[in-house]
Amino acid sequence: MGTTTSHDTVAVEAAAAPTAAGSPPAAPAAGTPPAAYSRGARFLLLFAVFLCAACGLVYELALTALGSYLIGNSVMQTSVVISVMVFAMGIGSLAAKPLQRRAVGAFALVEGLLALVGGLSVLVLYVSFAWLRIYMPSMVVVTFAVGLLIGAEIPLLMTLLQRIRRQEAGSAVADMFAVDYIGALVGGLCFPLLLLPAFGQLKGALVVGAVNAVAGVVVVLWIFRRQTRRVVRVSLLAGMAAVLAVLGTVYALADDIEVTARQQLYRDPIVHAETTPYQDIVVTRSTAFTGDADMRLFLNGDLQFSSVDEYRYHEALVHPAMSGRRSSVLILGGGDALALREVLRYDDVEDVTLVDLDPAMTRLARTFEPLRELNRDALRDRRVTAVNADAFNWLRDATRRFDTVVIDFPDPDSAALAKLYSVEFYHLLKQVLKPESQVMVQGGSPFFAPKSYWSIAATIGEAGYRTTEYQVDVPSFGNWGFVLATPGTDGPPPALRLAEQAPPLRFLDDAVLEAAAVFPLDRRRLDVRASTLMDPVVLEYTLNEWQNY
Repeated sequence: MGTTTSHDTVAVEAAAAPTAAGSPPAAPAAGTPPAAYSRGARFLLLFAVFLCAACGLVYELALTALGSYLIGNSVMQTSVVISVMVFAMGIGSLAAKPLQRRAVGAFALVEGLLALVGGLSVLVLYVSFAWLRIYMPSMVVVTFAVGLLIGAEIPLLMTLLQRIRRQEAGSAVADMFAVDYIGALVGGLCFPLLLLPAFGQLKGALVVGAVNAVAGVVVVLWIFRRQTRRVVRVSLLAGMAAVLAVLGTVYALADDIEVTARQQLYRDPIVHAETTPYQDIVVTRSTAFTGDADMRLFLNGDLQFSSVDEYRYHEALVHPAMSGRRSSVLILGGGDALALREVLRYDDVEDVTLVDLDPAMTRLARTFEPLRELNRDALRDRRVTAVNADAFNWLRDATRRFDTVVIDFPDPDSAALAKLYSVEFYHLLKQVLKPESQVMVQGGSPFFAPKSYWSIAATIGEAGYRTTEYQVDVPSFGNWGFVLATPGTDGPPPALRLAEQAPPLRFLDDAVLEAAAVFPLDRRRLDVRASTLMDPVVLEYTLNEWQNY
């Protein structure tokens, strides 16, 4: 409720149809005696409108966020949810026309159903994803059901508002939609700032469902109690109590349900899981075939490292970039502090700035004992300054320059990440570089996602860098590629080598690096486009190439 003009237009037509025909708007049913309402009745009803609008927008945001976490491709998820919901809201508004003569009971019924369907929506979809693996069809059905019920609210509330005090149709619509839009604003802000941090997605939806149920009870059993027969009031109260009981029971079991469903998605036992405003963080732990502990970090379901072989990835990511000057180092991403661990192995590194978006990730790296052991307590090193900020925005305000930059972002499988692989981003990066600085970028897999990898390389080149591409094998990832770059277009590409003072490594040496720069015939450079903010082709490449893996 309160989310789109399309919904409001249909609702207005449904609620104001009698007025257009020249008769009073939404008159009470035949035989209903004139009613006297308390002074606060209209305010209370408008407050119900406010609550319904807030709840409606929260449902919409919850469905969008869940799809982005579970499936990725936030643009597609947002488009599908909004489109289906708006369509369903229009149908719901039209379907509410015959119910206006019994608006009190109909509104209570709609609110009860919406409380149940909306409150359980996140749980139903999560279960569908974890066990049934039919997320998209389930999401469309649930979104349509929620939209249908939201669409029915406005015509019924408009009718009830007119019963309390008759107004011209335009004035009634203005009052209703003003409160409706304010409620939507509050709901939209409460979702990321209050509900997600305090309750999480699953419990947050249940809490909002309970608010919907209470709004229905207040309207029916208080404002219109004199115009509703006792048997109807008792029946509706019993129904609302049942809805609240279901929501309360599920709320009490929510943690166990979430843990069980989440475990279905991962092969190994989960030892840590949390949902932040930015991502879903999961850590699993098992025993590898070698007998070593295998700890794995997943962000939004995507593997970030395995403790069995992460040294291959992080040695390849960090050490070639450290072959030049390295007294000051900038790490963008890499909140697990494993790249930082490798940087700190150089005694001549004087200071390191690590910029990662999610405070929960850096907190985990600092406090979760198994991860602390793996990163060697890198975030507690006196040379390190950790900053929680969006890297793009942080670069816009940055003033100091660094000798070496290591960029360890997740793959660009969302619009938010794709901007960090854009020409504009690499242009911004130049303002923190010195003429001789070296930049290292993880670029994904040249084998599994060749268009994405070579697009990243082309994007860096388009931004005015000289580049050297190379790839290594990481068993838990497969073939993985990197791009070493230095600012400027004149001169040779940066040399792929290790520093003379490089610490002892487990995987990488100069011979391995020399071989890494040779791409087999099936992984050679592709003629693909550079990615920009306005044309994020790397997102399209990434989603298309990884969809079958």
